[in-house]
Amino acid sequence: MTAAASPPRTQELSEGALGMALLHIERDDLPAARRSLAQAVAGGVSTGRNASLFHGAPALEFVLGRAGRTDLAVRDAVDRVVAARLAAARRRQAAGALTHPAEFDLIRGLTGLGALLLTRGEPSPLLRAVLAYLVSLARPVRVDGRQLPGWWSAAGPAHQDTPGGHSDNGVAHGIAGPLAVLCLADRHGVQVPGQHDAVDVFARWLDTYGGCYWTTCDQLACPPEPAPARPSWCYGRIGIARTQQLAGITLTDPARRRAAEDTAVRTLTDPVLLGLITDASLCHGWAGLLTVTRAMADDSSTPNRFAPLIEQLTLRLAASLDQLPKPGFMEGGTGAQLALDGTDTTKWTRALLIT
Repeated sequence: MTAAASPPRTQELSEGALGMALLHIERDDLPAARRSLAQAVAGGVSTGRNASLFHGAPALEFVLGRAGRTDLAVRDAVDRVVAARLAAARRRQAAGALTHPAEFDLIRGLTGLGALLLTRGEPSPLLRAVLAYLVSLARPVRVDGRQLPGWWSAAGPAHQDTPGGHSDNGVAHGIAGPLAVLCLADRHGVQVPGQHDAVDVFARWLDTYGGCYWTTCDQLACPPEPAPARPSWCYGRIGIARTQQLAGITLTDPARRRAAEDTAVRTLTDPVLLGLITDASLCHGWAGLLTVTRAMADDSSTPNRFAPLIEQLTLRLAASLDQLPKPGFMEGGTGAQLALDGTDTTKWTRALLIT
């Protein structure tokens, strides 16, 4: 297991061969899965700074796990990656510096690594350390005399100059991701001190600011009225609604749970918002909406209200699937086909913090 200087894109879970292996495994086509896996690891497997749930050794462990396989060398490499990321985060906190979404988010950071560790079964000290780190983000920080959320980033959402920094609010890159993984850990019986308090902090933040993709310093005192925006899984109302439903379950808060479900139903019956969905992908298209909606229905006390929505989303996905130009998991045909098939035998949806 080596850290390649320029690792091949095939080992990406998002668009590489690793992601495409998920469909073969879910369909129990193991010969095709082996071919995809061989292609993915042919140029080495990254354990460097870019290793994450969506790239390199952690992504490989996740995919192998969907087939019920464990490679101890891969697992040991992942443990080293997680330990290094935690150590870096602790150094940053000790220095009093602001975080960056890549430190904590699902796609690149410790939220994604925590989601992976949660799939191993028996909770490990390393998993608890990741959860404790995510809980620590709920503690505010003080910068230049101003109190800011513990996940506040000095960088802009697209690495542009953003005076005063920002909070990313989405599932893929923002605070909704840590909220989801803390809730899912609780569901699997894994708790650390302060976990429920952190869930409450993150959920209340999203109550106020979750209608926008991100929040800047100028918006803290006066949150803007949310403009119509694409209601996708990665950013937007549907992804956040699922995390708020999970928060309601974790906190035994039926009002929060019901409000999240009501938000999803309103969003999925709003022609203006649905008109902003332009493709079939998991990340920001019909496949993501369908997969989230199924999970919300499964956890709802009134699942029948979601049935017509699931039917309509399935039709929209089927009609647009062939228009995807890419073959991959997050933005291509592989992920869209997984959603259309409608099965989750291997728990592939755990990569998206949906389940």
